Amino acid sequence: MKHYDIIVIGTGGGTKLVTPPSKLGYKVAAIEKESLGGTCLNRGCIPSKMLLYPAEIMTLAARSEKFQIRFPEKPQVDFKTLIERISKTVDDDSASILPAYEKNPNIDYFAGTARFLSNDTISVNGETLKADRIFIAAGARPAIPDIPGLDSVPFMTSREALRRTELPRSMIVIGGGFIALELGFAYSAFGTDVTFLVRDRMLKHEDKEITDEFERIFTQSHNVLLRSKIQKIEYSENMFFADVIADGKTVRLEAEALLVATGVRANTDLLGLENTEIQTDERGYIRVNEYLETSVPNVYALGDVIGRYFYRHSVNFEGEFLFRTLYREKKRVPIEYPPVPHAVFTHPQVAKVGKTEEELILENVDYISVKNPYSASATGMARLSDSGFIKLLAEKKTGRVLGAHAIGDEASNVIHLFILLMTMNGTVDDLLRMIYIHPALPEIARNAARKAKELLQTN
Repeated sequence: MKHYDIIVIGTGGGTKLVTPPSKLGYKVAAIEKESLGGTCLNRGCIPSKMLLYPAEIMTLAARSEKFQIRFPEKPQVDFKTLIERISKTVDDDSASILPAYEKNPNIDYFAGTARFLSNDTISVNGETLKADRIFIAAGARPAIPDIPGLDSVPFMTSREALRRTELPRSMIVIGGGFIALELGFAYSAFGTDVTFLVRDRMLKHEDKEITDEFERIFTQSHNVLLRSKIQKIEYSENMFFADVIADGKTVRLEAEALLVATGVRANTDLLGLENTEIQTDERGYIRVNEYLETSVPNVYALGDVIGRYFYRHSVNFEGEFLFRTLYREKKRVPIEYPPVPHAVFTHPQVAKVGKTEEELILENVDYISVKNPYSASATGMARLSDSGFIKLLAEKKTGRVLGAHAIGDEASNVIHLFILLMTMNGTVDDLLRMIYIHPALPEIARNAARKAKELLQTN
């Protein structure tokens, strides 16, 4: 049996607890069942954004005539070379991690699936490990819905969609969340005839006005069946068939490819937690307290596996918190999350930080709500914007910003103005103290703040 100061299960967000403690002299065992770097690097945010940026270029090119720009020929994508470039980039990045571990005398790397034998003992590749502290950052994987016939057809998840080198002529996408929409949008931009099957609404967890605007814009250029119910899936002669009830009618769809992106499930079922006293909730996520401690002393969990937030930036924050409090400051303090933002990299982009209006209503908060369209700005005029807006929610008494939402060009960048503001507990007045570059997209945020200020003064 080998004993370590630290065992880290998962080298995505878990990497924050591998190298930094090792530099302080702690002996660390890092365990990874797949490629080093975790989901984000290998099959998530990085390769998907490398795919989405060219898709955005294709989308802008397809709409260039409104700017009096015409291409002699329709832009074409070398899809195979694009995917090969993306895959090589992330594979090279992942492969660069192991040599760094091997050069570090305080890190031992174990390639394999970690399984708990007891509260403090782990088995991996036939070896038994113990540690003073164990950190579980085992992540999540695609959840597969219970649809008749689905388990017998060769569908894709996000993993396969990011590695496929052949661009299909047609594709069915099951799902209405950000993974389904981002990948479906990318394939559509490159020329695939994509049909989205959405059980309820698209981006249904966003502020309702954002969801409404997104559906209005997105359905203008994409085939979307909202509130649809899939009866069965079949596969024959290299084609997928889906029987779907939508708008009270049964339709039969066919396509060359099928992408299933209906959410994720925690990887806790792979960890042998039944051999421990580590508790999980009804969805299978590990229960942790305000210190990210599990129900077993000296065992911590972070990232997707705890089901709080499903972003690399949030698990990075959690990992940095644990390293700082346990190994640098050595103080047991609770984690305090600043406002946790997110973005959806479709066209249009969507971004959010803080509360939705629906949440404020449920919480009985006295607030104001204002919207400012992209078109009501100099840059919006330059871009001929005919859609999109920024929505600002503020506390009526103090003017403190409670939430911000953006839909439109570069929403993922514009939202950072509000992320900083809310992290600093800022107000509408703070937004109006700045000098904004003219003309630039953040002026849309300023214009929303001006509207909010006027409304606050009248209440």
